[in-house]
Amino acid sequence: MNRIPHAAVLAALLSLGCTGVLSAQMSGANKPMSHAKASMSHGSPVMDAVRSSLGRSERNIVAAAQEMPAAKYSFKPTKQQRTFGEIVSHVANSNNFFCAKLSGMAAPTAKVPDGSASKDQLVAAVKASYAYCTKVLAGTTDAQLGSMVKYFGGRDVSRATVAVGAAADWADHYGQLAMYLRLNGMLPPTARRGGM
Repeated sequence: MNRIPHAAVLAALLSLGCTGVLSAQMSGANKPMSHAKASMSHGSPVMDAVRSSLGRSERNIVAAAQEMPAAKYSFKPTKQQRTFGEIVSHVANSNNFFCAKLSGMAAPTAKVPDGSASKDQLVAAVKASYAYCTKVLAGTTDAQLGSMVKYFGGRDVSRATVAVGAAADWADHYGQLAMYLRLNGMLPPTARRGGM
């Protein structure tokens, strides 16, 4: 009964791995590697894809957080949405949660500041969350993805499910931050660089 969802999750992750390898090959071998890419191991293509996604997310989300002026951290398009600062805080908390579950390591004990904190505090928190993820995911292998962990709502899910959730979360929240920047007349980092 659980074989189909796990197979679908692993197929999605493998396709991410192939995409990451292809894009790395097409982008040129002489470019410097991020610290997340530097830790890739050829025996775990799925986790290598996750680490590659982590590196892209770090570049994009940290750059977006730095780009938005401090005075605009309270901006939100509608009253129902989070402020820019709340999204940055949420990303830091999410990173700590996802990466602890995925790696099996303890989550950081330092409290992430809430969305009303200063820009400097929130940028520092999101940077620290990516540093934590890079450190704990460096040793995580594909062989661990079938083991079960407690997830949202106390559900038991595979670490593969957590990996897919983390990659989706990174893309989702970068999209939000990019939209908020554009609504304030600024280009998001990927638009300035011409791609992810």
